[in-house]
Amino acid sequence: MKKKENRIHKNPEFTRPIEKYFYQLDQTYGKGNQILNSILLFLFFFGVMGLVWMIPFPQFDFLVKLNLHTFLNWGSFFIAIVIYCYLKLAPTLSYAMLLVIGVMSYFIVQLEYIERDGGPSVILVCSIIAIISLITLYFSNAKLNKSIDSFLNLLTIGPIWLWSKLFDKLNWKY
Repeated sequence: MKKKENRIHKNPEFTRPIEKYFYQLDQTYGKGNQILNSILLFLFFFGVMGLVWMIPFPQFDFLVKLNLHTFLNWGSFFIAIVIYCYLKLAPTLSYAMLLVIGVMSYFIVQLEYIERDGGPSVILVCSIIAIISLITLYFSNAKLNKSIDSFLNLLTIGPIWLWSKLFDKLNWKY
């Protein structure tokens, strides 16, 4: 038992690169309000994904003929890049994140329908969500006095770090 306690305070040996990131996030944000961090991280991710989704994509004739123009957008490339990066770090966690991204994609499409029917712009809604969640996340963790690098790690690796917490509670390997 004493060995485990020592590993917590010292930098342990990491067998995979992702463990180093998770260890750093645990040391920095593990003691904070994880429920608030979880909600804000996923809201920020949703807002950014929605903004990328709405960047105009060129309409190629062959895509229109195949009726693929509605599915191919910059959001598709964003999703592919994010999942690829997460897949390289922790495959099982990337699958969980892919499920979340699928749900988020559904809601972005619903926002597009609302905008088409005269509702608020998807860009406006996603901008507000991203900005408010980023500011709240930053100030809720400002008391930790950590570097901007650790905050960027939270924004980029944070979603799969949160999934790792759930996997740990369920005793699932990742």
